[in-house]
Amino acid sequence: MERHRWLTVAIFACLIVFSVGRELRLNHKHSDDAISFNHTLAEILVEYASAAYISDLTELFTWTCTRCDDLTQGFEVIELIVDVQHCLQGYVGVAKSLNALIIAFRGTQENSIQNWIEDLYWKQLDLMYPGMPDSMVHHGFYYAYHNTTIRPAILTAVDRAREFYGNLDIIVTGHSMGGAMAAFCGLDLAVNYNSQNVQVMTFGQPRIGNAVFASYYSKIVPNTFRVTNGNDVVPHLPPFYSYFPKKTYHHFPREVWLYNVGFGSFVYQVEKVCDDSGEDPSCSRSVSGKSISDHLVYYDVELSSPGWRSCRFVMDPPLAASYGTSDPNGNQVFSRDPGISLIRLKEQLVLDGKGSGAI
Repeated sequence: MERHRWLTVAIFACLIVFSVGRELRLNHKHSDDAISFNHTLAEILVEYASAAYISDLTELFTWTCTRCDDLTQGFEVIELIVDVQHCLQGYVGVAKSLNALIIAFRGTQENSIQNWIEDLYWKQLDLMYPGMPDSMVHHGFYYAYHNTTIRPAILTAVDRAREFYGNLDIIVTGHSMGGAMAAFCGLDLAVNYNSQNVQVMTFGQPRIGNAVFASYYSKIVPNTFRVTNGNDVVPHLPPFYSYFPKKTYHHFPREVWLYNVGFGSFVYQVEKVCDDSGEDPSCSRSVSGKSISDHLVYYDVELSSPGWRSCRFVMDPPLAASYGTSDPNGNQVFSRDPGISLIRLKEQLVLDGKGSGAI
């Protein structure tokens, strides 16, 4: 029995040695194009994606929420966008530790995720992407970024940040539907704003276009990773049909699949960097992909709202009055000049006395 136990430990140790590779090297066809997947960056960005679900806008805007610490301490939000009309939320800010501008999008609210997933099974490619012949995309995801208050507010924040901080790297992230919006945002910045330093990393992202679109995307935004987890159902949607290669949805590369290996109580999470096809059959496509629970936790970080709520938000009234603007539909944008100290802003809140108001 003792011998068997030590044999188990030895085998598990070997698995760890061969699977760790915290920073894994990609095998592109051209070595000069090689880009590394950075495990540490992934653990940081998943926290930014998680914070996008916070509905207490005071805590999010001042970066004092329970999800606004750990690996993201010191982050400064300069723009917070809440599209109440379409139940969307995102923010832009500066992570000085990364020397980068972070853009993060919230995913689908968990109280509607089951219906949203069922709806995705039937979604068709129904929109030509501008300027990319034969590229078809999912109009719902495209419109969520391009035809709401989200895009103009994001681009305004990027311009203001560049004026103050110079040419920072731009990292775009999001989970679930937020990952789809992040992909369209990264592409938009590269195509329409000639941004050369755009990175995109998404978590549990659905497919958003066909194979032609995926090919264009991978050339324009090569520094992109889609992290998938175990049997997460959403990366399997909308469905991929290999026998209709020109008509079906198709993921763009590159996927990094998280899955567990081990024996009994010895379990270890492996990061597998997949091939450059976008649809590697040995990665998440190798499993059934029917789990919602695997969709809601990545790297042990929760990716859902802290409490059940509809598309309502809370903001401290003095803060909303000082930094917020709204349109006739009730959509809100909260902007902070990068030159205004976040410490000063927090001190003002203390003087005012933090209140709350539903938006």
